[in-house]
Amino acid sequence: MHPIFAVGDIHGQLAQFHHALDRIAGDPEAGAPVVFLGDFVDRGPDSRAVIEALMQGQAEGRNWICLMGNHDRFFLRYLDDPFYEDPQTRNPHFYTDRPIGGDKTLESYGVDADPRRDPREIHAEAVAAVPQAHRDWLAALPRFHETEQQIFVHAGIRPGIPLHQQSEDDLIWIRGAFLNDTRDHGRLVVHGHTAIDVPQLYPNRLNMDGGAGYGRPLYPALLLGRDVFLLGSHGRVRL
Repeated sequence: MHPIFAVGDIHGQLAQFHHALDRIAGDPEAGAPVVFLGDFVDRGPDSRAVIEALMQGQAEGRNWICLMGNHDRFFLRYLDDPFYEDPQTRNPHFYTDRPIGGDKTLESYGVDADPRRDPREIHAEAVAAVPQAHRDWLAALPRFHETEQQIFVHAGIRPGIPLHQQSEDDLIWIRGAFLNDTRDHGRLVVHGHTAIDVPQLYPNRLNMDGGAGYGRPLYPALLLGRDVFLLGSHGRVRL
């Protein structure tokens, strides 16, 4: 079994990101690949710094795999169209609306996203403020990562569809059809997207979104095949 770490949705929480890295660095398997499951931006205060830290780590040669989340794609599409509404949202929302949290991302780039301002002015400032390198990095993020024993993806997969035939919308947005399906997918599906109080292991999947976007801790996990260990302040805890 090849060890691999997973980190759930960061959502602009830079301090929690560094706590997660410290816990990985203190594990005996430190140096194994780390998969970040997407949603690097929105809601938290430091989206820009999170992106820069991930880019820098990869540039320094760290074995980090960063996947695209629905919030990352929403950010990109907002930069192309200030009035973009993703049809996958349960209720119509613009990127800067509070439920999405894009206002916090723009503020991390120095843009005043006050809703009383003209949205066209906010957008123009955002386009000028976000480096092209950040946009290029986000656009190039893979939608999934696979090993012999795991499938890593932001939201999940549509059951019964081969991995390479999955739609991007499902990979970064799916919930009920995936979460409520109990069949074995052949490999453990490791995902985020659906916030819970703490990462949880199910027979066919591992949900790593412990709600950092809502102020809860960001716990990394070590995977050894289908054995999963959360990394906390006192080391490993088996799920």
